[in-house]
Amino acid sequence: MEPLSTRDLPRLSWIDTLYSNFNYNTDGYDGDAAEDRKSQDGSETMPFIDESPTMSPSLCACGPDGEAISPVPPEGLLPGGDIEKGLEMKKLVLSGFLASEEIYINQLEALLLPMRPLKATASTSQPVLTIQQVNTIFYKIQDIFEIHKEFYDSLFPHIQQWDEKVTVGHLFQKLASQLGVYKAFVDNYKTAVETAEKCSLANSQFQKISENLKVKGPKDSKDSNTHVTMEALLYKPIDRVTRSTLVLHDLLKHTPKDHPDFPLLQDALRISQNFLSSINEEIDPRRTAVTTPKGEARQLVKDGFLVEVSESSRKLRHVFLFTDLLLCAKMKKTSVGRQQQYECKWYLPLADLTFQTLDESDVCPHIQVLPEHEIEEMKIKISVIKNEIQKEKKALKGQSRNVERLRKKMNEQESWLLLHSPTIPFRIHNKNSKSYLFLLSSDYERSEWRESIQKLQKKDLQPCHLTSVELQVLTSSCFKLRTVHNIPVTSNKDDDETPGLYGFLHVIVHSAKGFKESANLYCTLEVDSYGYFVSKAKTRVFRDTTEPQWNEEFEIELEGSQCLRILCYEKCYDKMKLNKDDNEIVDIIMGKGQVQLDPQTLESKNWHMDVIEMNGIKVEFSMKFTSRDLSLKRTPSKKQSGVFGVKISVVTKRERSKVPYIVRQCIEEVEKRGIDEVGIYRISGVATDIQALKAAFDTNTKDILVMLSDMDINAIAGTLKLYFRELPEPLLTDRLYPAFMEGIALSDPAAKENCMMHLLRSLPDPNLITFLTLLEHLKRVADKEPINKMSLHNLGTVFGPTLLRPSESEVTKGHITLASDIWSHDVMAQVSVTWVQVLLYYLQHPPISFAELKRNTLYFSTDV
Repeated sequence: MEPLSTRDLPRLSWIDTLYSNFNYNTDGYDGDAAEDRKSQDGSETMPFIDESPTMSPSLCACGPDGEAISPVPPEGLLPGGDIEKGLEMKKLVLSGFLASEEIYINQLEALLLPMRPLKATASTSQPVLTIQQVNTIFYKIQDIFEIHKEFYDSLFPHIQQWDEKVTVGHLFQKLASQLGVYKAFVDNYKTAVETAEKCSLANSQFQKISENLKVKGPKDSKDSNTHVTMEALLYKPIDRVTRSTLVLHDLLKHTPKDHPDFPLLQDALRISQNFLSSINEEIDPRRTAVTTPKGEARQLVKDGFLVEVSESSRKLRHVFLFTDLLLCAKMKKTSVGRQQQYECKWYLPLADLTFQTLDESDVCPHIQVLPEHEIEEMKIKISVIKNEIQKEKKALKGQSRNVERLRKKMNEQESWLLLHSPTIPFRIHNKNSKSYLFLLSSDYERSEWRESIQKLQKKDLQPCHLTSVELQVLTSSCFKLRTVHNIPVTSNKDDDETPGLYGFLHVIVHSAKGFKESANLYCTLEVDSYGYFVSKAKTRVFRDTTEPQWNEEFEIELEGSQCLRILCYEKCYDKMKLNKDDNEIVDIIMGKGQVQLDPQTLESKNWHMDVIEMNGIKVEFSMKFTSRDLSLKRTPSKKQSGVFGVKISVVTKRERSKVPYIVRQCIEEVEKRGIDEVGIYRISGVATDIQALKAAFDTNTKDILVMLSDMDINAIAGTLKLYFRELPEPLLTDRLYPAFMEGIALSDPAAKENCMMHLLRSLPDPNLITFLTLLEHLKRVADKEPINKMSLHNLGTVFGPTLLRPSESEVTKGHITLASDIWSHDVMAQVSVTWVQVLLYYLQHPPISFAELKRNTLYFSTDV
């Protein structure tokens, strides 16, 4: 079989990710560390589909979005001008599939290699296996190998001599017509795997063979061989059918309807879909069940990575929910080439599990919660490393050892973040003994675990007690049964997977229907970031209704986000239901749902309306996305009326004041009734309220004071931030921006002090007085940190970019360093940390007097 590399066939990494087979070993984890994984080419990657027998996704004729695959591509996908491009894409899809076919054939060949000598020894006096066992384990492998070898040899020259007239549909149609062989293989699959397992236990020689099969890599690969278990290889034919179906779907998308291939590919897809539908129900139960000693099926219902608080420290665990018990495990470290194994930390029969709150006599374990600024600093470090990796890959085409070092470092930092970020307690109790505490980042996730357990508890469960042997068998099966196989960090994603959205998502929560009784209702919004979900916004409580009409708009910052979750709650005002775990009233989740953030759907400037259905409830909402580059750039304004978007000098001169009225009034209101508000300046205010206040200040409405006294305090805080953000130039000015960036980087404390004070003195008086007023206000807010949870660093993180971010005109002119790529999200993270450092320097400085600044002079030049 000729290697693809010798014929200059295109190899797209995203296609390889989707269609090729991956390294089989899965990294273990222990506590707060996660080891890096290396692919065949030496780079550290993580497949998004695990291919071991019991981890592969359920076979289904579904597309990436979960919708059933239609044999007909969407209308308008290939308009006239795009036909040539579509055919080129078709060639690339075929090339990627052919590359994975080469790997698949090598895998089948690796299975056949021991089959022949095992058959030969079966008739001798010292057989390793009987002829019946050999035929059972390797049933139909030879036939499948010959089918795909013929398919590969036929497809290869078509791609080599590619033009718009080349047809390949007949080859896929023939391949689909031979799926009967796969049906026979599937029917025998369970028996084959069980026979192989029994033979491994009974015969050490066969065990050694089955645990270390050598698979040839593509001839253009650096590593010639990979070592794989027989069980993993036996699953390859089942997984291959799913992948072939996905390829057919993609080929149809890029094939014009009038091309001779179209009806042939359509027919091949129809056959494949029907085949998948017929075997799907047979495969799935085998993947999620284990048999108990009594012969009962113990199904795996749910599994995932959770942070457990054990002996006052955080530990990353893999938790498995079976139909009758909950098992908490960690991965044991094993030598290279050995199959990974779990170690059971504890298990809890569901019949003995409760969610009751603690008695007064019980003592809550101390939960170490890191300051928020440490979490934010780690996020910035991760973003910086991402940027360094991209630079290395561009410079050296990703072959540098430095890339591997950076990836490993990023993996460690993201694992640390995943371990230390969760703060929402999820406590489970064994009514006969001790309690266990997990920390989650999302109430959505906590609700899912609780609901899954409660659903199982509705059945007539009997307490189960496992012997040490039974527990060992169950724990060993977890490796095969698990459905979540990688900790959810960016470094575990392939390079060409979508990085998610960076910028601001505007969400309007309109209304909800479907409630059977009147209640006090509100919604919260969560988005994913750095591998976990965070609550970002909350609507008002709509009282005593079955059809709440919120119509509230929120601006949510996205950091590589791919999903939006909405949770609908009934507000509980009964203080007797206080939850000791989080010291908050326990509100009832009425429903929850999520929607994928599709960049193509959201890239339009128009609002996109959608509905999430949850437990019979329908929540209507609209979304609009603004990329970070657009949302952060200041736009020039010639506006002279109003206050927003008007130079601060113009406003103060018109008002005959030293500090703009809007700044004074917002500060006064926040200090009057918002200084104790948790997350003040960090929590988003309702966008419609902020816009109403903006309009009132712009038109100098007489009722502005009444509006302020009635308005939600987070909306007032949001209005103040918006005012500074919409200034035509930053409060600390474009002219001084480079000097502030250089001054904060000085190492000598005395030099830094002189420089930073000199820069303040160089500001125009309205800017300086307003800045000093804001500084003292933020210090007073930080004095209440034990109550409002807003430290100086948190406030610096919120206001730093707002006060220092340069205007677009300055960036365009090239006056600002990094002008060409300042708005990329990774570079932005590095610049943002400097902005925060500048503001934090002044926040941590002793009180600065305007009069004192003006009296003092320095001996060095005043040029900046």
